[in-house]
Amino acid sequence: MLKRYDRLYGIDLGTSNTVIYEKGKGIVLNEPSVIAFHQHTGELLAVGSEAQAMIGRAPAHVDIMYPLRHGVIANFERTSRMLQHFIKKIQGRSMFLRSSHIYISVPCDITSVQKRAIEETVVHKGARKAITVEEPLAAALGAGLRLDEPLGHMVLNIGGGTCQVAVLSLGGIVASHTIYRAGMSLDQDIIEYVKRQHNIDIGEPTAETIKKTIGTASSSREERSMDIRGRDLIDGLPKTIRLTSSEIYTVVNDFLGPLIEAIRATLELCPPELAGDVIEQGILLCGGGALLEGIDERIRTETGVAVHIADRPLECTALGTGMMLNVEGKRSKPTRSEAKREEAADDKE
Repeated sequence: MLKRYDRLYGIDLGTSNTVIYEKGKGIVLNEPSVIAFHQHTGELLAVGSEAQAMIGRAPAHVDIMYPLRHGVIANFERTSRMLQHFIKKIQGRSMFLRSSHIYISVPCDITSVQKRAIEETVVHKGARKAITVEEPLAAALGAGLRLDEPLGHMVLNIGGGTCQVAVLSLGGIVASHTIYRAGMSLDQDIIEYVKRQHNIDIGEPTAETIKKTIGTASSSREERSMDIRGRDLIDGLPKTIRLTSSEIYTVVNDFLGPLIEAIRATLELCPPELAGDVIEQGILLCGGGALLEGIDERIRTETGVAVHIADRPLECTALGTGMMLNVEGKRSKPTRSEAKREEAADDKE
């Protein structure tokens, strides 16, 4: 049962970004899932946007890392420290998660052991309760889909560490497929392309900028270009080159092949009735990858199914966990007599 002073949080704990929803306030934090430590002393140097700004610019003794891989925790200690910092930033005091109920989104195909590890990581830091929620379900709720009906919906969530395709009906996942290549993998593909074609070494922030500025999933879009700076692999000196959107399209095209196949494979796993619903309802596209230029048009062309981009693709998963929190808050609302008993117990403490 929730106490009157409990805080309710919905957390989209992503490989590349962490988004936090607080009941009664909405989205209160959206920052990169990055943490920076001193290698020798273990001192926490920076978290989130501040740590991301240090990538490629920090001295050798600074260890910068994404503590999650493919949507699951790769380093428990640093994930805990990162979450502790984010909640402290929201609450404005040193207390981490005490008296809080947390819903955390996780990839739909991880094991029960991995789910329990995520829940225990949060509870170990003082949360009253932690519950994992499958990302496609949370994203669909956050995008406004009605999941309590006997109607098939397909969700395609392109995140930083995974691409998840799922068909939902009656509040559950009927069929799903996960690819462990996503936005961060595309950044690495761009780095390798520039290195191979232009003999220039660039960093992750530059690759991310290239993807956002001239990245495209459609060959029919207007040609664009941008200048980038990097280190010449031949003489080791700084060098500036110009990249075009048609070059980046070739990289994106290779990335999209397995994604299209995952959509087809998921549809093949569905009962015919649900597959028919998906054709009628279309595909909901969410996650950071939904912002890639022309990706909805490309998927529509390849599959013959309409594609709809969520209104807030980066935040819909956290918003969906928030909707689940609202349901829990109503279900667990104490009666007047229970509230008085809690208040008397708190006074004694």
